[in-house]
Amino acid sequence: MDHTTSLTQHIHASPEKVWSVISDIPGSAATLSGVDSVQLLSEGPYGEGTRWKETRTMMGRSETVEMWVAQADPPRTTTVKALQGGADYTSRFSLAERNGGTDLTLTFGAEVVRPTAFSRITMALFGKIGMAVTRKALARDLAEIAAKAESL
Repeated sequence: MDHTTSLTQHIHASPEKVWSVISDIPGSAATLSGVDSVQLLSEGPYGEGTRWKETRTMMGRSETVEMWVAQADPPRTTTVKALQGGADYTSRFSLAERNGGTDLTLTFGAEVVRPTAFSRITMALFGKIGMAVTRKALARDLAEIAAKAESL
């Protein structure tokens, strides 16, 4: 059972500046209002294998998720993964230069791993609501990334 959403934000900054914001994992709690804290689990620059724990508050609930970079091709694209509560989450950021700035597209997907009858019913009932809340949070993240990149 797969749920995916995609949003694009035009940012008045170069792909390199946008990349510097999305790859700044330690600074993401200062950039993104939805992120409460970040704990790095690996050392070195942003790239495949970079791992961290991110704490967010959504729908009034604080939750910490371990995340990692599954793919990075600076400054064009990166894919971040997380496994939490029986779901496999994928966030893919794609950067494309356009009109003197950058189109940043964020595609987010959630797939239930080994779905049970209960999880299928739950996703059928609440999946659309959950994705609507997630889409709103992702739109806010994109706007905040844009604001940060445009201020550099």
